[in-house]
Amino acid sequence: MRTYIVRMEHPDGEGWNKHVYAHVCYLKELIAEGRILASGPLKGTALRAGFLIVAAEDRDQVEGLVAEDPFTKDGLIHKLTIEEWDPLFGMFADRSSKQPPPELASLI
Repeated sequence: MRTYIVRMEHPDGEGWNKHVYAHVCYLKELIAEGRILASGPLKGTALRAGFLIVAAEDRDQVEGLVAEDPFTKDGLIHKLTIEEWDPLFGMFADRSSKQPPPELASLI
C-alpha cells in the first residue's frame, strides 16, 4: 500500500456550508476503513484548504476517493494536488518503501 498527500482548496461560503457535513462524514468513513490516515484543514490559506494523508494501491484509487467526495461532486474543489509520499521518518515510517541509510538509522 502506498501513501499519498492530497491537498484540496475550495471557497468558503454557501457551497461549503451546504456540503461540509457530508464531506466530513465521507472522510470519517474513509478513516474508519483505513484509507485516510489523517485529515484536517490548513491554516492561513487564501481559500479554505484541506490536507489528507491517504493509503491507496495507486494514484487512480486516490483520484477515485476524491471523485466521490461531496465537495468534488458539487464542483467545490478549485485546486487539487495528489502526490505520492514516502514517509521515511516519524509516525508513518512503518509505511515507508525503504529503510533509512545505516548512518541515519540510529537517529530515528
